[in-house]
Parts: sequence; C-alpha cells; structure tokens
Amino acid sequence: MRHKQISDRPMTFALIFDAGDEILTELKRFASAQKLAGSSFKAIGALSRAKIGWFHWETKKYELCADLNEQVELLSLIGDVAIIDETPEVHAHMIVGRRDGTAHGGHLMEAWVRPTCELVLTENPTHLQKQLDPASGLAVIRV
Repeated sequence: MRHKQISDRPMTFALIFDAGDEILTELKRFASAQKLAGSSFKAIGALSRAKIGWFHWETKKYELCADLNEQVELLSLIGDVAIIDETPEVHAHMIVGRRDGTAHGGHLMEAWVRPTCELVLTENPTHLQKQLDPASGLAVIRV
C-alpha cells in the first residue's frame, strides 16, 4: 500500500492498495502508524477475494455471510477509524459486485485487492471515541 497526504485541513490521505494487499490489515497498520483517532473513509476498486459479515443480535458477534473467492468489483467501501482501549480500530461496510451483476454487502471481514483499491481517508476535527454498548456488546461512537 502506498499513501500520500493530500490536504492539511482537514488532514486527508489517499491510500492506494496494490494487488495482494489485504485492506483491513493495511488500514489498521496505517491508522496506528499515523495515530489516527477519528477518521472516515471511502473507497472503490476490485478484489480477488472478499469475506463479508453481518451482526448476529442474539450471539452479539459478526458471522460470515459471504465468502467470495473470485474477482469482484468493490462498488463501495465506507467506514471509520476510532479509538477503543487506546488503539485505533477500523469499522467498515462494503458492497461488492459479482460478474453476473449481483451484489453482496455487509461488514468488512477481509478484502484482498486485485488490481487496485483507491481509498480517501479524512481525519475528523473532533476525535471519535468508541465506548462499549451493553445492549449490543459492540464498541459504538458516543458524541
């Protein structure tokens, strides 16, 4: 993954993922290195594999709902980076399109780039802090 800061106010980065990069892993590494505390991002591209999840309310866990081991278009990837337990955490949802025109979407679990993914990340002026929500068991943003 390559990156370039493209604006100071607000601090904005372009992140370009290359074939073979796993988006979530690289994005977490970048957020930690840059000490990001409250950011949002969006991206498009294409993937060789995608694992998509959905939140199961009864078990309070994300479960795999689609494991697509094929070339797909990354139609939309949106999410945020916030601090939980003093560590930047990434939360993202994506929609991918298959060759037959069908789409699958949900919580980003894994996404392997091929040939590229273009992501724009903007640091928010007010840091977003996630706190544990007792009802869901999830870390959610409180403002």
